[in-house]
This record gives sequence, C-alpha cells and structure tokens, in this order.
Amino acid sequence: LPKLPKCFGHPAAAVSVRLPRRSGANQQASNEPMAKGDDALARKRNKVRRKRMRNSENAVSERVAAIIASKRRRKAGKRRGCEGMCFSLPTPDDPFNDRHGKKRKVEEPADDDAPADDDGAAAEDDDIVPKKAKKDLNAKKKPPQPTAKAKPKALRERETETEEGRVDYDRPSKFLVVCLNAIRDAVAPGDGGSGIHGAGDWGVELWRSCSSPAPCDVLDTSGACASLEQTAWLVSTACDIVARKERLGMVVSCPFLLYLVPSQEKATQVRTICKPLKPLGIHSVSLHPGASIERHISGLKSCEPEFLIATPERLLELVSVKAIDISNVSMLVVDGLKSFMDLNVIDKLYSIINAISSKPQITVFSDPCGKNVAKIAGNLVRGRITRLCINNSVPSRSAYISQYVHFCPSEEQKISKVKEILEQILKGHAKKTSKVLLVAARKAQDISSSLKLENCTVVTEESQQGHSFTICSSVGLMNVLVKNRENMATTDVEEFETVMVMDLPPSVDEYTEVLTGAARHAVVGEVHSIFCNTDAPLAKPLAELLANCGQAVPDFLKKIESS
Repeated sequence: LPKLPKCFGHPAAAVSVRLPRRSGANQQASNEPMAKGDDALARKRNKVRRKRMRNSENAVSERVAAIIASKRRRKAGKRRGCEGMCFSLPTPDDPFNDRHGKKRKVEEPADDDAPADDDGAAAEDDDIVPKKAKKDLNAKKKPPQPTAKAKPKALRERETETEEGRVDYDRPSKFLVVCLNAIRDAVAPGDGGSGIHGAGDWGVELWRSCSSPAPCDVLDTSGACASLEQTAWLVSTACDIVARKERLGMVVSCPFLLYLVPSQEKATQVRTICKPLKPLGIHSVSLHPGASIERHISGLKSCEPEFLIATPERLLELVSVKAIDISNVSMLVVDGLKSFMDLNVIDKLYSIINAISSKPQITVFSDPCGKNVAKIAGNLVRGRITRLCINNSVPSRSAYISQYVHFCPSEEQKISKVKEILEQILKGHAKKTSKVLLVAARKAQDISSSLKLENCTVVTEESQQGHSFTICSSVGLMNVLVKNRENMATTDVEEFETVMVMDLPPSVDEYTEVLTGAARHAVVGEVHSIFCNTDAPLAKPLAELLANCGQAVPDFLKKIESS
C-alpha cells in the first residue's frame, strides 16, 4: 500500500478530498429507480390481491384460500417446491419437464401420404416439424366436425359420481380383494390363500346380498358358528361397503358393523381377523367380560370404531351408561345362535335389536338342527332373506325345511290325496298368500281341472312358467304352479316355500335336488311327497335321507324297509 502523508496521522489535521464531477448523462441515470425483477413484481401483485380479498365481502379464511390456490396451481401444472413429490419426472423427450408430464399431441395429416423431411422420415410431432411444414399441415387438415353441446358442470359431476358408485354385482371389487389378502397374509400366511379364497362362491353370494341397493338378511346354516373364512369375507364385505359410501361422499355412522359373539374366546378370534384392516382405515374394538368396564369406557372415549365385536351382556352394560351409541348400526351379525340359546341370552339379543333405530342388514350363523332355533331365527331376520351354506351336505342345505311323506295305496287315489294336502296347507297358512309348486309326471291341465276343493274357487291360467291355478277361500289364498317333472330345470324352485311332489322320481337324488333348492329366500319351508306302493324301491334310501336330516320317519316306510 502507498504511504500516507504525515497529516493523515495528526488528529487536528483536516483533509478535504474533492471527487471528480460526473457528467450530465451519468447524473440523470443515477436519479432513475432501478428496474424491478419478476419476483418483486409478483410479490407486489400478490400483496394487492390479498388486500383486495381481505376487504371484499366474499373473503374466505386462510385455510380455504390456501386450498383454492393449491388447486389452481395443480390445474396449471405449476407447484411449489414443497410439493416436489407431485412433480412428474423428466423424460428423454422432455428433459426440462416443460410440458409437466402431459403427452405430446400427435397431429395426423389428412392425406394418406405423410409429409417427409430431407431424410425421407415422416414427421412425428410438432417439435420436429419446421414452421413452413406446420402451415402446410394446418392447410391440409379436415374441417372440424360439429361437436355436441357441452354438458353443464353439475351434470358432468353427477354422471361421474353415478359411474363411480355403480357396482358390478357379478364380481367383487378390487378393494374387497385387497382386504381379503391383508387378512390372509396376517392370519393364515402359510395356506397361500386356498382357505379364504377357496370360499369364493359363498363369499360372492354374501357380498351380493349385503352390497345390493336393497340389502336382504342372510341366514347361514353351515355350522354352529362362522369359520375363519366366513368371518374374513364378512368383515371384508363391510369394509368394501364403507369405502364405497365414503367415496360417494356419504356419512358412515360409527359403529358401522356390530358383531355379536357368545364368549370372550370368540371375540378374540374375530378381533384377530379384523386387526389387519387397521392400515386400510378400519378400526375395530372388542368388548367382553375379560376386561373391566372402566377400561372399555375410557377406550371408547378416545376412538370411534367402525367395527364393534361384543358379547351381549357387556354391550348392554355400556349402552346403559351411554358409553356407546348403537342406534345407527348398519350391519348386525349374530355368530352362533344355538350358543346364545344355551346361554339363555335371547332376550338380550332382542333388546340389542330394539336399541337399533335404523333397519340394519342382519346375518345369522346358526346350527342346522332344531325347530326352536328356526323359530328364533325367524324372529331375528325379516322379510325376504338369502339362505347360504358353505358346504354341500344335504342336512345343512335343507335346514329348517320340514319333510312330510304321505302314503297313498294306488295311483287313482292321488288326486284326492292332493286335495287333502292342499286343504291342510290352506289351514296352516291362514290369512296368508301361499305359493305352492306341484311336481307331477302327468299333464298339468288334467290335474288342475280335477281339483275341486270344498268352499273354494279354483281359477286356472296358462303362463310361460307352466300351468298354474289359484285357490281362493275364506281361509286364505293359494297360488299353485303345476310343473312337469321333466321340465324342472327351468323352474325357480327357490322362490317356493312349499313344494309338493305328487309323483316321486325314480331316484332319491332328484328328490334331493328339489329338497335342497326349495325355500332359499325364507327361514322355513315344507316339502310334501306322496308315496305309493309302486315306489317301494325308494323306501330305504328315502328313510335314510329323512333320518340324516333329523326328520321323523313314518311307520309305513319302516315296515316297507324291513320287509
């Protein structure tokens, strides 16, 4: 550095430094403000915009304004740095991501011969076509065809919601399969899905009954209680219904599913099956006498479970202290009706159903044997139901269907026997409209014309299903459909609660098909058959079938079987 003169070091020294005078052009430029950048201008515009929004009458909260701004940025394809996870990745065609992940619009020329460049290759998109070529392409374009008038936005949104809410009842949804796989991986990872997915036929029928717009109650007679596969399908079906309602913007009440079990062990088993559904947004809680009621009360205050697994006693205790509200339950499951009867808690089941103000869809798992069980099951489920069975055993599929075998000495006396049975059915179903299917091996018109009941009016008519007639009396009304035995394949036997087999088939297997297919939409049903001397070869297999189904074997069958 150059040495300073001595006067700079003296404290009293006064130094006057004269700077060179600027020219007129430089002086004028210094008085002008500096140019502002784009960021400064954007901040200024945003400041004015925020001030205008605060002072306007339609001002919204900061949270709503942030949502609107985020939606505007998302539609424009420009997002903040904090939303970088949502950016589309650059590609070789768009290395700088200028199109924000949007595909190129390839314009096809109107002529068959595409315009070629110097190398003879056809132009693929606008990015590699020269400007002159673009003009030529535009000139060769066909005139735009008239398009339909655009639909209003509200109508488009409503149609979109309708398409999203439409359910294909021929096959389960993808989310249902996801729930089943989650349960399989957590509960039974070693079976490879053969157990849970092996019950697919039963599960799809259950899913259809519960997910339809007008759900119907389900009565399962496979065994004393639900198996692991049945429980997995049931809770997965409930998950699918909850997810679909939330997707449509509907409010889902909690608890949505109420699963009643007879014991603590069964509650723990069902809770284990429901636990893998927690990552999917379904929370479940089990209530049983194994834990204190104070713990249950404190736990229910901190959460609102979608699924509730409970024993009737503990549930009624919590309802009495208003720790939980079950008035808006949408699905109710009674697992093991015979066990509830053995514990003498049927009155508590009725109290729980009465506490539900809405009309829930009810699924009952019951033992296939016992008339008292059928009576209580009929009090629980209402209206048209669906009977399901996961196995193919005849006693399970024909549960709660009473079988009556009537003896007739000769073929000529069968018509009079049919009259007698029809009169008994009319008296047994007083003040009701009964549907009866009459299966015979003779012409239907001959049977209807020969039927003349006392104090009854018989009206015959011909339909597509077959020859039918209506019996009107002061006791009740009966619709009888007469069907030839050879045309039974085209008949919906499941729609009839009462079936009469006038002429027994040559084998018991055909009789079994009629038996297992009858009354599939009712809790109880009846099958009447007329046994003649010519049917002696069927005595032994028919008696064995009645015994296996828990039905009373008539004495004349025992005599014919022993002889």
